[in-house]
Amino acid sequence: MLERELIRQLTVELTRIKSIVGTPGEIRVAEKIYDFLKGLDYYAKHSDYLMLSDLKEDALGRKNVIALLKGEKGNSRRTVILIGHIDTVGVEDYGNIREYATDPERLKAVLRQKELDEDTLKDLESGDWLFGRGIFDMKAGVATHMALMKKLSENAGQLEGNVVFLAVPDEEGNSSGMLSAVDELVRLAESHDLEYMAAVDTDYMAPRFPGDDRKYIYIGTVGKILPCFYIYGKETHVGQAFEGLDANLLAAEILKEVDLAFDLCDVVENEASIPPISLSQRDLKSRYSVQTVNEAYLYFNYSTHSSQPDEVLAKLKAKAERAFKSVLDKLNDEYRRYCRAAGMPYRELPWEVQVLTFEELYAAVRAEKGHSIDEYLKKLKEELLREKPDDRIYSLQVVRELHRQWSNKNPAVILFFAPPYYPHIYVKGENEKERKLLAAVNEAVAGADARFPYRFEIKKFYPYISDLSYFSVSEKVEAISALVNNMPGWNEIYSLPIESIKKLNVPVVNIGPYGKDAHKFTERVNISYSFEVMPEILERTVKLLLEG
Repeated sequence: MLERELIRQLTVELTRIKSIVGTPGEIRVAEKIYDFLKGLDYYAKHSDYLMLSDLKEDALGRKNVIALLKGEKGNSRRTVILIGHIDTVGVEDYGNIREYATDPERLKAVLRQKELDEDTLKDLESGDWLFGRGIFDMKAGVATHMALMKKLSENAGQLEGNVVFLAVPDEEGNSSGMLSAVDELVRLAESHDLEYMAAVDTDYMAPRFPGDDRKYIYIGTVGKILPCFYIYGKETHVGQAFEGLDANLLAAEILKEVDLAFDLCDVVENEASIPPISLSQRDLKSRYSVQTVNEAYLYFNYSTHSSQPDEVLAKLKAKAERAFKSVLDKLNDEYRRYCRAAGMPYRELPWEVQVLTFEELYAAVRAEKGHSIDEYLKKLKEELLREKPDDRIYSLQVVRELHRQWSNKNPAVILFFAPPYYPHIYVKGENEKERKLLAAVNEAVAGADARFPYRFEIKKFYPYISDLSYFSVSEKVEAISALVNNMPGWNEIYSLPIESIKKLNVPVVNIGPYGKDAHKFTERVNISYSFEVMPEILERTVKLLLEG
């Protein structure tokens, strides 16, 4: 069994280092972890197996911590990756007590001065919880990996197989730590002849609903894609309202069709992905005038369990076409009634449904302008990159300017993708590695179920976006093509090491500490489960994965 007090000690020490995403604190916590591993006897003998690896093109100079531990029992290639992130969200939500946000001991006392809900107050007084920013998401998980590396390294002679420890920054941001690590993991496997069996994360695990007392282990992870809609209407004077098409009206109808639409959920093995939800909706009119809105824009957080980018594109194009038709029907109906009341002749409005993907828009413009459009877009992108806009705004501007080059000025909806993209991983048991992971987790959980008074449940998809997504990606050419060809910023502002991810191609599991209120000022981790039960399930799972 792993040392409970060591895990607790490391958890508190890591939490004390304020490592907010996008700050130098991410470097300090990486150095702390590196120094701990460097102090182990194993790495005194194998210093070349431990490294601080620079993130690619990172202005802050942040680093991944990577450590290889080779078992000395037999000569097995089997290797398990232990993955965890070392950054946190900010501390602004702590208000006037934010100076204590990363000091678990002092924070507990200060929190007593706050008005807390009954559940939080009960946990605060129980003595079985530790509070602090990042203590739950996910310093406790990283601390457990560190304790496991210590124990395994001290018993390398009895260890069959190998372990790679990976601690990454920027998970709460753009996953640049993990995306830099992918190539490093591939190189490590090639240079040491490793066969990766699975990636094991220890990110947080929380109740799914009020009163939920189950403890979850997740084999697989949810995915995320960011579909965007650029809406081009037809401007008119407000006094001649029916001579135009209000882009806001069309945007609103798309929102109605897509936002929280259950039919867009992926339902897999009695688990449903969260339905799409809007993250932004706005018109692009820059100042007041009595001209109607001609351009609008909205995008959605779209979770996946099984749908690939090409399938998402097809579903949303159908939704947009339905919304467009609904708006045209409404306009004609309202215009008919208006004409009757105003004593005017009615004529059906001339607009038609027109929904294109970015790829289709590009093809249409290129058919008109030839290679000159490529040169135009190249210069446009260079100008945008100098301005360093948000990735979503960059993508919108490319779509907007491309559309301006098109001769067709009828109302239209352009559907495209913006960063980021997180592939889902669905572990079905279709190959040997997936079957071995499923069997190992089931056996480890069964052992814990016999020893501890908790209700365990194994589920298929870790429900929170995480770096686990980058251990595998769809092999479908059409799926990847749909992503790449419909993301205007691909290779300029965003890309994924797709070929390296395909080389990793391992199933994933999250065996996390138990706690509550991640990203809230009442963030806390449960001591009993997280420092005793979870570590036992983790250690047993890793050893079972490494067995022949």
